[in-house]
Amino acid sequence: MGARLTDSQLYAHLWGTAELRAVFDERARLQSWLDILAALARAQAKLGVIPAESADQITSAATVDTLDLDYVAEETRRTSHSTLGLIRGLQRTLPSPARDHVYYGATVQDVTDTWTALAMGAVGAVVWRDLRTIEGLLLDLAEAHRATLMAGRTHGQIGAPITFGFKAASWADEVRRHVDRLREGRPRWLVGQLGGAVGVLGFFGADGPALRAAFCSELGLDDPGISWLSSRDRLAEFATTLALVTCTLARIGGEVYELQRPEIAELREPTTADAVGSITMPHKRNPERAEHLDTLARLVRANAAVLLEGVVSSHERDGRAWKAEWVALPEVCLLTGAALETAIALLSGLGVDAEAMAAKVGDQARSEQVLAALSAQLGRHRAQELLHEALSPGAALPPAIDEVIARLGVTSPSPPAPAPPIEGAVAMVDGVVARARAARAQEPNEWT
Repeated sequence: MGARLTDSQLYAHLWGTAELRAVFDERARLQSWLDILAALARAQAKLGVIPAESADQITSAATVDTLDLDYVAEETRRTSHSTLGLIRGLQRTLPSPARDHVYYGATVQDVTDTWTALAMGAVGAVVWRDLRTIEGLLLDLAEAHRATLMAGRTHGQIGAPITFGFKAASWADEVRRHVDRLREGRPRWLVGQLGGAVGVLGFFGADGPALRAAFCSELGLDDPGISWLSSRDRLAEFATTLALVTCTLARIGGEVYELQRPEIAELREPTTADAVGSITMPHKRNPERAEHLDTLARLVRANAAVLLEGVVSSHERDGRAWKAEWVALPEVCLLTGAALETAIALLSGLGVDAEAMAAKVGDQARSEQVLAALSAQLGRHRAQELLHEALSPGAALPPAIDEVIARLGVTSPSPPAPAPPIEGAVAMVDGVVARARAARAQEPNEWT
């Protein structure tokens, strides 16, 4: 295994998934580069740029298992060129003239940018699938707890009543927007690259645009319409979308982290009998998954920022931009995959203590209702001033609401309803669930 902790045999599971590592593994990447070279040859053969026989031979030979990777690595280091070692390694397996038609008229970014689009396609498919799984879990929670009373909190303090379903629905609604972003961004992101030296396809003359279209078609990518050698906004947008996804998951994790505290004990993340919270404090049940979602989101944001930096690039090609992507983009993708997997595990067995939630909704939760009732008699602002004074903000034991009404010397309003007003919360939960379920019924399970 590698020297980086994220590649550690012991800890790699915390920083990525096997499924996404298979996209960015070196052999997989090299194979994808070879597939791109083969697709280029086939497209060129279709337009008569190179002989069909050469394209067939290149396609047959373009497999990483037949290459001498030691030679490829040595040539890469010797030439200080990103892809020349691979090209020469492939050429060694080919007869003449096919070896002269490898990488014909292309440049490094034609291969690496096209691979990046293919990688974004593979990653996006996983994110789409897992996000919809998370959305489904959240919708189930929202429905099951649409009227489960709990204290709403602002600035970390108990405020007015909400329902746990309302909280879960707000998470689900946010996830739905990420699903929408993935759907909307797909045609922008999944485009090939064939530009040649400075992007104008000068090597191919008038055939350039048609060749690019055929090349993209071979790989199942869209034609970008114009070269994007120095336009890095696609990658930045994709990475930023993944950063937003992980921030939402961190927000959910943060709520579980806070509400699992023993003095609150309203939520409880799943665990196993083998999980050890602390070697020295056996009683502890740590919110490991909830906490880790925040850690992963921080790292995704940091790496996404590197990709945003690349949008500011110079002239028609700028290695400072796209070479940094080789490090930052896989990190963003792997960490996002780990966050999605962690969130699914967290939500699949999330414990909800409805009794503990209801117990936190004390007499003070009626203050908003009392304010509304007194406002009709005294005016909104005068009523607020009197209640603010009478309830002594910050006092250890504020007086009961009924005492406050008596102390104010005003006619007691019709008694606030014994049940807190959560009709609005329940209505919003029902609306979110209905909209999301309708959207899910109309969209594909796969990112297409």
